[in-house]
Amino acid sequence: MTFNDKEEYSDFLETSVNYLQNLGYQNIKADMEGYETPKSYHKKGSDITITPDIVAEKEGRKHIFDISLKTSKTNLLKSKWLFLNTLSVLKSHRFRLITTRGHYKFTDEMLSDINLTDKKLIKI
Repeated sequence: MTFNDKEEYSDFLETSVNYLQNLGYQNIKADMEGYETPKSYHKKGSDITITPDIVAEKEGRKHIFDISLKTSKTNLLKSKWLFLNTLSVLKSHRFRLITTRGHYKFTDEMLSDINLTDKKLIKI
């Protein structure tokens, strides 16, 4: 989810956090009020900052989650997913996408555009 969409979809972000808590995830950090904000990454030489939507731990392994909802800034979202996927591979974390009804096709097309078709979606 891009920075501009955070206010519009804050209720879905809260639903996602509750879903992850029910699955047994702990130390949840979310980019919303009431939770600690996950670590942000700043692109050197520009004003772009990437913050994962949700970071949680389960069974000693860190998981990075991003909310996938329709947006007009597809290039920014693709760059964010590629960065978070690369970061998770380098640090032996897990990267997953959370989406909901009405956004599946958009998410699948975005993943195929950036060759991340092996990612399984969490559908809420």
